[in-house]
Formats: sequence, C-alpha cells, structure tokens
Amino acid sequence: MGGGSEEMVRSVFRSGLWVRAAHTVLTWSITLVLFLHDTDLRRCEERGELLLPVLFFLLVVLSVLLYFAVSLMDPGFVLKDAAQSQASPEEAEQMIPDSSMPRLRRCGYCILLQPMRARHCASCGHCVRRFDHHCPWISNCVGERNHRVFVLYLGVQLFTLLWATHIALSGFSPAASWEHWFRLHVFLLGALSVVGVFSLVVLILLGCHLYLASVNSTTWEFMSRHRISYLKNMSDEENPFDRGVLCNLWTFCCLCRAEIWEHVYYKNSNTNSV
Repeated sequence: MGGGSEEMVRSVFRSGLWVRAAHTVLTWSITLVLFLHDTDLRRCEERGELLLPVLFFLLVVLSVLLYFAVSLMDPGFVLKDAAQSQASPEEAEQMIPDSSMPRLRRCGYCILLQPMRARHCASCGHCVRRFDHHCPWISNCVGERNHRVFVLYLGVQLFTLLWATHIALSGFSPAASWEHWFRLHVFLLGALSVVGVFSLVVLILLGCHLYLASVNSTTWEFMSRHRISYLKNMSDEENPFDRGVLCNLWTFCCLCRAEIWEHVYYKNSNTNSV
C-alpha cells in the first residue's frame, strides 16, 4: 500500500474513532448482559454445555471484525484521473466512442476526471468509484471495493441480532409484582430494545442492498437518478448497467477487478437503441 493510501486509512480511522468506539462498547455491553443474565447462554454454561455460548461469542467476534474491515477499507478512492487509472491513453480515447454519450466530468473538489458511477464524498474528501453512500455508522463510504464486504457484514450482523433477540427473550421470568419484575429485568429490557431496533434497521438495509446488487444499481443512482448525467435522460425503468440478475450478482460478489462502466454503458445503450 502506498503512502497516500496509508494516510487516507489513518485519516478515516481518526475521523471515525468515536463512532467505532461506541459501536464496540455497545456490542460488548449487550453481549455481557446476555451472558450474565439468566438466559439460555448462562443456563448452558451452568450445565457445562459450552457449544452454544462459544458459537454465539465467535459470531459476535466475527461481526465486530467485519465491521472494522468495512469501516477501515479503501472504498475505491479515485487517486488519479480516470483516463490514467483505467486505461492507456489510446484506450481512454475509445472509452466512450459515441459523441452522444455522456463525457467524463472533472470533480470540482478533487480536480480529477471521475470514472462513470463515481461521486465525490464531502465527508471522506475523495471521489469514490461506484459510489453507493456514505455510512455514518461505519464512518466510511460504501463503494466499489467494500460494498460486498458491507453486504456480508449486514448479513452476519442480522443473524447475530436475531440470535441475540432469541437469547434475550429467554431471560424473562415471572415476578411477584411489576416493579420487582422491572428491577429484575431492566438491563435485559434495555438490551432487547437496542437489539430489536437494530434488527429492523439492518433487515431493511440488507434487503435494499441485495435488491440493488441484483439490478446493478447503487443507492445514489436509485435516489438521485434525475440529477445524474448518464441516467437523467432515461426512463425510470431503464438501467444501462443491468445485465440480468445472475450476471449482476456474480459481478457484485465475485468480480475482483475494477469494472470500466463506460464500456458497459455504451454497449447496453447501443443494444437498447437498436
């Protein structure tokens, strides 16, 4: 990794230090409540059945590791002109062969030529390839390089939250009065409330991003297509990057190299116009 990339990672880490610390503290606080309260986890420990507690603990560790991975990854920062980073000068001249196609625009902040589907993020201070959105909870952009990790994190996090909900519900027991019941379960109620809210949010996010991946779109393109030069003149049903659900998902999950979206746009636009 070059010096510029290392500096960007350090900058991203510094800017999101408190957010990441809050996420870590909240995650392990809820986990501690589930282990210390009279839930299925604790009952398994008391019986000497450690498989369930160990599996749940490892799942929480995995979710935290994925959180930091997607949070600290380079989302696809554009560090030089698109023509230089994507192709040789001869190839760059042919990236958009038809003069009617939208041209590469120069970012007013980075003063760099943006590849198609890139957008400048004011929070990160850089243009991001295949920009999806800036996520305040990870304090980083979601873009071409970390979008699949972000979706994987959402899947693991949702499974962890649903399991945590089941564990929390197993810890409630009857009491002599409502006041005594509340005092007995106050921390468990707090944990269940947080886990319930986050479960709903993560479920919605995961569903949205799986849909966007299946149609090869991004949150930015879906929400702001009327402002995007290469989409605003198309109907709402048209998507020049859509190559079918299976191909879209394969590209999203398995393609490791950067895609030259100008080629895909030009090819599909010509096909649709025939």
